[in-house]
Amino acid sequence: MTAVEQRFREFKMPDVGEGLTEAEILKWFVAPGDTVTDGQVVCEVETAKAAVELPIPFDGVVHEVRFDEGTTVDVGTPIISVDTDPGAGEAAPQAAPAAGKPAEEPAAEAEPAEKEGRQANLVGYGAAPASTKRRPRKPLPGPQRSEPAPSAGAPAPQEHAPAPARPEAAPSPSPELNGSGRPARPLAKPPVRKLAKDLGIDLEAVTPSGPDGIITREDVHAAAEAVQTARETPVAAPSRAVEGRERRVPVKGVRKATAQAMVNSAFTAPHVTEFVTVDVTRTMKLVADLKQDPAMAGLRVNPLLLVAKALLVAIRRNPDVNATWDEENQEIVYKDYVNLGIAAATPRGLIVPNIKDAHAKTLPELASALGELVTTAREGKTTPAEMSGGTVTITNVGVFGIDAGTPILNPGESAILAFGAVKLQPWIHKGEVKPRQVTTLALSFDHRLVDGELGSKVLADVAAVLERPKRLITWT
Repeated sequence: MTAVEQRFREFKMPDVGEGLTEAEILKWFVAPGDTVTDGQVVCEVETAKAAVELPIPFDGVVHEVRFDEGTTVDVGTPIISVDTDPGAGEAAPQAAPAAGKPAEEPAAEAEPAEKEGRQANLVGYGAAPASTKRRPRKPLPGPQRSEPAPSAGAPAPQEHAPAPARPEAAPSPSPELNGSGRPARPLAKPPVRKLAKDLGIDLEAVTPSGPDGIITREDVHAAAEAVQTARETPVAAPSRAVEGRERRVPVKGVRKATAQAMVNSAFTAPHVTEFVTVDVTRTMKLVADLKQDPAMAGLRVNPLLLVAKALLVAIRRNPDVNATWDEENQEIVYKDYVNLGIAAATPRGLIVPNIKDAHAKTLPELASALGELVTTAREGKTTPAEMSGGTVTITNVGVFGIDAGTPILNPGESAILAFGAVKLQPWIHKGEVKPRQVTTLALSFDHRLVDGELGSKVLADVAAVLERPKRLITWT
């Protein structure tokens, strides 16, 4: 490693610990010429799961910021360079790589941030390069930017010309392409290929929605429906959008990840949803009492807290509902712990952080965890780890005045409970019609591993606890 290379250190886009491949730079907190110290946050990025602040692992003066805000950068790509010895005077650092491409490093030596060819990340070191290989990303639709071929006699481009201060990101390496700019062989499983053949669909004309650009059965059906619609629909004159009456926002980050996860869940797990309407007057009285209890002082106490506790009790009485369907190994994985997810609406979209080991928490501990979860989500500081490993989820649609719904399972989970609005309604109580506080609960579950009987028992137990909350004591 040369003296210049030792002096000008590059900080690469790290893997934040969840195997993500790219992140969007939301905001820079430093600019060229700023002094930075080890551990100082230099930028905020948004992955497919959350917004994360990135600290830099060395001291120095910012020499170059490689990408503009709003740029999506692959993991491992240098995003900022730092002069670690600014007092040494002017020196020409190694030429910056083309936008979006990591700089080549000497084979004999690695930077201190790397060990044995493994890329440092925020939680340790990632897998060795030989142990994992990522499928190249498919090319973006539409015309692609390309450099014109040099004409005869034109001077060859300089190999070591300095790069612009803030280059645009270049596309990632693409798989082998055919003449139309698409992969030479569309990615699809044999059953999907047979379906396409039976329906007369050319796979090269199908837009994939599966992971790594794999074409799914739903993609083939959608293409077939589009062909049929095109045959039946007369050609109309193109309409002209009125300027100022439409807005287009790129689908990316949390919104993109949520959309893909919901589509995969809806068309993978066979959903069943059951409903029950229950008198929760006693539960609402208990909420009011708990707010005055010294043991709950300073904690967030609301109906959602008791709904969460009721669901945990129901899972303990019916533990087989807390499971995952392992398609690859054809196994049902039963879990002896509950990581309770809480669906949260944020400015960046819907996220589902979860409370780890919620089954083992006391009511005050559960209230504290719920409060921290909501606060962190609203601030946009939820980490990917806090949104991974959930087992069951609650979505509180009642805060929007909604009575009920048919919630979609969080991918990999077996059940999700929707908690509707609590309203004063006429109700038969002790043989008389009286005004009571009533709500509707909806439980969606994966029918591959949860039968109707099991799902009904879970929902009935949740309702029973909310109707008579003293069961929190008698059933535990």
